Amino acid sequence: MTNIQERAQQILRSEAAAIAAVEVNSAFDAAIEAIEACRGKVIVTGMGKAGFSANRFAAVLCSTGTPAVFVHPGEAAHGDLGVVGPGDCLFAFSTSGKTREVVEMVELSRHLGPHKVIAVTSHPQSDLRLVSDIIIDMGQIAEPCPLGLTPTASIAVMSAIADALALIVMERRGFTRKDYGLRHHGGYLGAKARLDNV
Repeated sequence: MTNIQERAQQILRSEAAAIAAVEVNSAFDAAIEAIEACRGKVIVTGMGKAGFSANRFAAVLCSTGTPAVFVHPGEAAHGDLGVVGPGDCLFAFSTSGKTREVVEMVELSRHLGPHKVIAVTSHPQSDLRLVSDIIIDMGQIAEPCPLGLTPTASIAVMSAIADALALIVMERRGFTRKDYGLRHHGGYLGAKARLDNV
């Protein structure tokens, strides 16, 4: 029978180790510079669990001063690709880098005007790496799932990388509590942010 507390600790340690193992290199500089130089929108995409992380990244960017939108790669094939325009910045999240819908969206987006494409991916041999300008490598990740299939550690890494990018951009722009309150006016955080906005 599983020792619940011991197994929970193993999973937490596994995911924390996967995050700590990410190599922070010049790709992070290039990704930050791409966001800062973006004269259009930051567009974020991803499929499945990676799509949830991508959607969250767009939401965090919006609340910290960088207009962003999540585009589902499946919907992109049915007209939503039209949101892409010259001067945009496109982030593609895919652990395998082989997800057909994501790679196809990146490839076809190139027809809608020049823009930077940043991939957040793990597998060294993938089509996504070939169609991207900047590659943030998640590293080789062992999932703690007993089947080795459920993407938990990889999604933790993906989310941590996204958080690092969003918070660095926020800091470099001198984003203030007042700025936060103007974009996040509801709930507990809205009330907390508005203390300086009165």
